[in-house]
Amino acid sequence: MALSCNNTLFPKPFFTSCSSQTQGTHFSNLPQPTKQDPIFKIKGPSTLSGHITISGSKNASLPLLAATLCCSGTSLLHNLPNVSDIQAMASILNSLGAKVDAFDGKMRVNSDGVGKVEVDLEEMKKIRGGFFVIGPLVARFGEAVVALPGGCNIGKRPVDLHLRGLRALGAVVELRDGKVWARAANGRGLVGGKFRLDYPSVGATETLMMAASMADGTTMLSNVAKEPEVVDLARFLTDCGAWIEGAGSDNLIIRGKRQLYGSECVIKPDRIETGTFMLAAAITRSCILMSPVIPSRVSCLIDKLSQAGCKISRLDQQTLQVSAHPSHIGYDLKSFDIKTNPFPGFPTDLQPQTMALLTTCTGSSLVEESVFDNRMTHGNCRSSEREFRSAGEMH
Repeated sequence: MALSCNNTLFPKPFFTSCSSQTQGTHFSNLPQPTKQDPIFKIKGPSTLSGHITISGSKNASLPLLAATLCCSGTSLLHNLPNVSDIQAMASILNSLGAKVDAFDGKMRVNSDGVGKVEVDLEEMKKIRGGFFVIGPLVARFGEAVVALPGGCNIGKRPVDLHLRGLRALGAVVELRDGKVWARAANGRGLVGGKFRLDYPSVGATETLMMAASMADGTTMLSNVAKEPEVVDLARFLTDCGAWIEGAGSDNLIIRGKRQLYGSECVIKPDRIETGTFMLAAAITRSCILMSPVIPSRVSCLIDKLSQAGCKISRLDQQTLQVSAHPSHIGYDLKSFDIKTNPFPGFPTDLQPQTMALLTTCTGSSLVEESVFDNRMTHGNCRSSEREFRSAGEMH
């Protein structure tokens, strides 16, 4: 799907000078949001300033927590983000019998006490990422019963690739009563095999990588996802004793090991959070610093923002300065086009924020969403001044 916007219809943003006192973001004097009223009401215009510390990656943390089920002994993960999904995944591990201790942004997991292979339905309802445990459970314990993950309001996210891949590794997979029942066909464990993904799904790649790491023999996976989170998971499994080659490329070769052992891992900074704050600086025509950052993981966004006219500087190995303030760039930001794609393409998770920026830029822009079929709902918003119209079909 593609959306086009012509900003000759839209008013320019209000600017304040960052050389003078910076006007902070203001929240209206209202009662704090509750679970019944989860609303942020923000009064602008305003600019941003200062330094933001980037959290650990949520999308890396969830499969890494699931991967601890593959390991004998204790694993220690550092720099976990303080978000509800992490707590939900920890709750799933605990419900299976793993011992989970959380402290100071760290989580210690010992899965030696796992005595269940069926994830509680109520726990699964809390988080789609809970489905990651199916690979480790079948690989280590020979069977798993996991509820199908719920739908998302960004579109269809089927798990057929996960299930077909497990079958290629010698699993019998059945769907009954809204659950996936998987077991090793030979009654002992998974076996190496070959499988080509129809689409480079990150979740399917990570699930099959975990499963294959303990399968008997060699597994070859092709057309896999190349996202940084896949590389992070492969590195952790390797530290645990797995043999994985090709992470970050189109193909993975995995030689299964009978047993893996707990290890230690520091979660890398969240590239989507990084990109969101970069876009916040651009939207508000501000100048901010952020760290820790891995620039190579947001290079696509850096290129687009630089094309628009933002000044982006690398102050040291982990710190970026992003400026869109008129006093720094000398002119207003220019429009640009984006099309979302798997890594190293433009991230779908940054598409809505980027569209918001494009409404403030000079000229016309084309936004194409090629990853999720319903991630343009924000483009249907209307006000007296702005209106988006769909232009094109899903690719």
